[in-house]
Amino acid sequence: MKESTTNLSKLAAQLSTPLSIGGRTIANRLWLAPMAGLTHTAFRQVLNHYGSCGLVFTEMCSAKAVPTEKPGISPVFSWHEWELPNLVCQLVGATEEEMVIAAKRVEDEGFFGVDINMGCSARGMIKREAGAALLKTPEKAAAIVEAVRKTVSIPVFVKFRTGWSKDITPAAALAKDLESAGADCLVFHPRVAPDKRTRPPQIDHIRHIKEAVSIPVFGNGDVTTPEHCRNMLDRTGCDGVSIGRMAVARPWLFAEWTAGYEPGAYIFQDYVIRLATALEEEFDPIRGLKRFRLFMAYFAANFRYGHSLQATFATAKNMEDVRRTAREYISPDMDLSKTPNMSLYNL
Repeated sequence: MKESTTNLSKLAAQLSTPLSIGGRTIANRLWLAPMAGLTHTAFRQVLNHYGSCGLVFTEMCSAKAVPTEKPGISPVFSWHEWELPNLVCQLVGATEEEMVIAAKRVEDEGFFGVDINMGCSARGMIKREAGAALLKTPEKAAAIVEAVRKTVSIPVFVKFRTGWSKDITPAAALAKDLESAGADCLVFHPRVAPDKRTRPPQIDHIRHIKEAVSIPVFGNGDVTTPEHCRNMLDRTGCDGVSIGRMAVARPWLFAEWTAGYEPGAYIFQDYVIRLATALEEEFDPIRGLKRFRLFMAYFAANFRYGHSLQATFATAKNMEDVRRTAREYISPDMDLSKTPNMSLYNL
C-alpha cells in the first residue's frame, strides 16, 4: 500500500505541473479527450463536479455546420459560459475555407482553443476527406493548420494518428510540418487510422513525435490505470496525457491521479444519478436516453459482471427509471475490474 501511495504521489507531481500552450497557462497535464456522443455538455457538467481536469474538449463538431449552429439548440456545438476558459472546441473538416470560418466562430464565442481533428477514421469522415483522411495528404493537413493559425489568436491543437501504415516516419515528418504551420500542441494517438482499437497502441511511437518537435506533445490511447499513465509519461517523454474512454468510465480519475482524491463507497451510484439528471436538463428525452445508453457501455465495463448491469439499465424508459435502477442495482459491494472489461469497452 505504501508503494502504491508513493507511486500515486509521484504521478500527481508529474501531472500537476502547469503548462503553457500558446501563451496560456493550463493547471495540469491530464486532459479529457474529445469523443463523439460522449463529451457533451451533460458529461462535462458532471466532470466539472469531480474536478481537476486540466483541459476539456468538446465532441467532434462539423466545421461546415458550426458557422450557423445555435448553441441553445445544437446537441453538439453547445456549452455553458463557465466552461469556456477551460474548453477547447474540436473541429472536423476537409478544406481550409470551412475550417477557417468555423475556427473564427469558435474564437469569437470565447473558447480556450480550437482542436483540428486528424484522427477520426469513421467511414463518413474518410469519404468527406476529413479526419484521418488528411493524413494521406500531409501538405493539405499542414495548409489547413496554417490557415487556421493565421485566422485565430487562440491556441491551436491537432489530434492525429500514426497514419495509414505502421511506419512512424511519415507521422514524425507531419508533426514537424504541423509545428511549422503554427500548431501550439499535438495530441497523438499511436494507432494506424484503419485500426478501430482492435490492436494495442504503439506507445513508443509517441516518443518519436515528441522528439520531432519542440511544442508540447500529449499521448493518448488505452490509458486506464495510474500505472499506464506513468508508463506513457516515462517511456515517451510526452508532456501530458489525454484520457478518453476511461474518463467516461470514471470521471473522478482526474482528481484521483492529480490531487489524491479518494472516491467514496457510493461514487459509482452517485455518478450515474448525476449524469442522468444532467442529461435530463441538457437534452430532450429521446436524445438524452440515447446518450445514456452509449455511456452505459463504458460505465458497465468497470464491473466484473458489466454485461448484466448494462442489460438491466437497457430497460430504462426515462431518466427517472435510470435513477431508480442506479439506487437498486449499484452498490459498494459490486466486483470491480482493475482495468475495463474490453468486450464492453471497445464498443
